[in-house]
Amino acid sequence: MRGLPGLFIASLLGLVAGLWTWTRPGAEVAPGAGTPVVVHILNNGFHTDLAVPRAALEARGGPLAEASRSVGAGDWILIGWGDARFFVDTSPMEGRLLDGARAFFRPGNPSVVMLDPHAGDPRRGLAAGNVRTVRLSHANFEAMTRRVEDSLALEDGRARLSTARPGAGAHFFASHEHFWIGYLCNSWTARVLNAAGFDIRPVRAVTAGEVVATVDRAGQGA
Repeated sequence: MRGLPGLFIASLLGLVAGLWTWTRPGAEVAPGAGTPVVVHILNNGFHTDLAVPRAALEARGGPLAEASRSVGAGDWILIGWGDARFFVDTSPMEGRLLDGARAFFRPGNPSVVMLDPHAGDPRRGLAAGNVRTVRLSHANFEAMTRRVEDSLALEDGRARLSTARPGAGAHFFASHEHFWIGYLCNSWTARVLNAAGFDIRPVRAVTAGEVVATVDRAGQGA
């Protein structure tokens, strides 16, 4: 009996190590013809967004394209995901600590998909080390944006607006996915990249740095 605790601890450590290094292969997408679509992965230190060319996003049609057309002007659309309350709130962080704890530790929190129109270079203001640029075939871009669209909670076939910032700011559309510490904003971005063909490490993808590493491992980062 004395050996059972040690065996249990060794098994637990092996399970943790296995989960930590577990890699989910990228979705297999048939290569397509045509000019590649440029997509930027933006890392602000703790959160990641995808910057996609608006023309390519809206050319594909569907609820996501329709939602994109409803937001303000800009050649780029920044796409992100997060808790329906904490992600949207722009008040000082020190006043939102309790809400942050709620978003992290209470399972089943409502979430939203952000579409934020951006004029000019979406990389401006970020350090070069916090940006990765990838060039996707049209098939891979379609697979990636379909995964974003699949997050939307559709109502009569359309994205349902949850809230919008004043002026030409970000619009947040209801998502059927749930935010909590086991599935954070960066986890979602990693899965969107996985749909585009990138291998991801799901357990480690809670950090923005791991999302960037996902691109680096594929040798596509620029």
